[in-house]
Amino acid sequence: MALIIAHRGARSLAPENTLAAARTAREVDSDLWETDVTVTKGGGLVLLHDKSLARTTDVRDRFPDRGPWHCSDFTLDEVRSLDAGSWFMKTDPFGRIAAGEIGEEGLSAYRNEKVPTLREALQLTRDTSFPVNLELKRLPPALEGFPIVEQVLEMIDTLAVDQGLVSISSFHHEWLREVQRRTPSIAVQALIGDSEAGPPDWREPLEFGTYNVRSTLIDEGQIRLVTQRGISLNLFTVNETEDMLRFDRAGAAGLFTDFPQRAVKLLR
Repeated sequence: MALIIAHRGARSLAPENTLAAARTAREVDSDLWETDVTVTKGGGLVLLHDKSLARTTDVRDRFPDRGPWHCSDFTLDEVRSLDAGSWFMKTDPFGRIAAGEIGEEGLSAYRNEKVPTLREALQLTRDTSFPVNLELKRLPPALEGFPIVEQVLEMIDTLAVDQGLVSISSFHHEWLREVQRRTPSIAVQALIGDSEAGPPDWREPLEFGTYNVRSTLIDEGQIRLVTQRGISLNLFTVNETEDMLRFDRAGAAGLFTDFPQRAVKLLR
């Protein structure tokens, strides 16, 4: 049975990439949660998917003259001062508020939710034994030399997080090679699907033991072929029940989904 991976936390039920989303993912019995790691001005490590803070915080209101509001142009203190929860209440991005799946108590708790630091995310995983997949985001040119792999691995070590609870993924595969060189006991997962190059030839020798693949770039036959070779495939982002069922039957190791609550009921 495929692992149910809460994409950016349970982002259909809580503001994405927040501790609230991680806790909600655990409450609905996801197998693990996935989140995105990026860097602020000055080298702070935080959870954020987009380059810009505009979509998921109130940065436009707080700092109206600093567009396009790239995270790398804001200090950690500035990022932490933002409200990363109220937008979810206002936009209901997955229609779950309108559907009555989120109560008033839960919604009120999202107001003023903060952009988490990586430290907070790792502490949550350590203290709850809830596994996490950390996607290391590509950095802007001004931060290309930032030692993100070194910083992430040092934090895992400093916080004494069980390495078995952490996996690291990225579209930048050289970072994964660095993880393997520095800390081979931490699992790496190669992301595929952010460019026109497309996936590798699955019949050829493959470098990594696990690939996280955009679900539209692979079919059931390819999944069976790769898994028979001992390679694990996690697919993103799988939200429709029909797709969950067919990819699970084909042998996918895991499914990244915005609806872990739906996948749990369907696949278990």
